[in-house]
Amino acid sequence: MHDEHLISVEALASQIDQLILIDCRSDLFDASLGKQQYESGHIPNAAFFALHDALSGPKTPGSGRHPLPDQQALVQRMQSLGANDDSMVVVYDAGSSVNAARLWWLLRWCGHDAVKVLDGGFAAWVKAGYPSSGDLSPRERKQGTGNFAIRTSLEAIIQSDELLENLGSGHHLIVDARAAERWRGDVEPLDPVAGHIPGALNRPNTQNLRPDGRFKPAEVLREEWLSLMTFQAPRIPAAASAPGGEGSALVHSCGSGVSACHNLLAMRIAGLNDDLMLHPGSWSEWCADPKRPVAKGDRP
Repeated sequence: MHDEHLISVEALASQIDQLILIDCRSDLFDASLGKQQYESGHIPNAAFFALHDALSGPKTPGSGRHPLPDQQALVQRMQSLGANDDSMVVVYDAGSSVNAARLWWLLRWCGHDAVKVLDGGFAAWVKAGYPSSGDLSPRERKQGTGNFAIRTSLEAIIQSDELLENLGSGHHLIVDARAAERWRGDVEPLDPVAGHIPGALNRPNTQNLRPDGRFKPAEVLREEWLSLMTFQAPRIPAAASAPGGEGSALVHSCGSGVSACHNLLAMRIAGLNDDLMLHPGSWSEWCADPKRPVAKGDRP
């Protein structure tokens, strides 16, 4: 389960000339920081994709903070790196793998299953003693244009209006990846309204990681996620008690559709693959419409 979606720094070092490598370090509060970090040093051969650019589309009235990018635009970026339909792609960020999980999800959304997240990110690479590079020459100068193309999507999405229509029906179980204090509505540093979607459980994405930034073992993640579904979901009327239950789907949400991908990745690492959906607009889109209900406090 683990090796299907993650790659260790040791494995990356042994295969680094045989794959497409993308650095997607970013900071929600400083859009320029990721590029600065890349220019200061990155894993050799890595290209750079910014969260606010390559990994997101233009923000529009009523949208979330990080709308999904145009699929064809993302495909063209991948082609410019020399990526082909059969290319293995490895993505990484500073260490938490939140932005890397977003790109992992986006590529799977485009139908590309040969994509892995570097477990522990750039921090793990440096800690292991591997070299970094300051080469800023575009990778596309070193590669021909690839034949990477959109194929049948491997990931599902649900929009806010559809989620609203089915709220309380038991058709969807929502899990919010934000920090507990944001989910409760105690604080809200990024969006104009505090709180959460009614019925949403809370599983901060940071709980997927060990202290060193690597993902917990698959069996631990599986136990934790099944525990959440089994013991927390019954607090919600008509909610399914486990992912993949008849007529149910597990919807991953967060602030803007980024850290939700981290939770979704964790579930796939754990082998919990049935009926998983991303809510791309997440809380920032949900709260943009004052007609949508808001919940606060420590209950879903």
